[in-house]
Amino acid sequence: MAKKILMSVNMRCQKCRSAALDVGGKTTGVTFVGLEGEEKDKVVVIGEGVDAAGLVLRLRKKVGFADIISVTDVEETS
Repeated sequence: MAKKILMSVNMRCQKCRSAALDVGGKTTGVTFVGLEGEEKDKVVVIGEGVDAAGLVLRLRKKVGFADIISVTDVEETS
């Protein structure tokens, strides 16, 4: 079953947003990556078998402070 991971990431500029999306997109098992929130300060990742803790560690290394807000199951529609 696919998981939806919502993370808060400290992104100060467009370059930081691009780097965060790039890190999420290169992660194994990810099918969707997007930005959320009024200030586009949250990253949404949807995929199967995605390691949320490992993803946050990579975001912290490349972008800056990152924290997991929620991990939920996503119902797939046929």
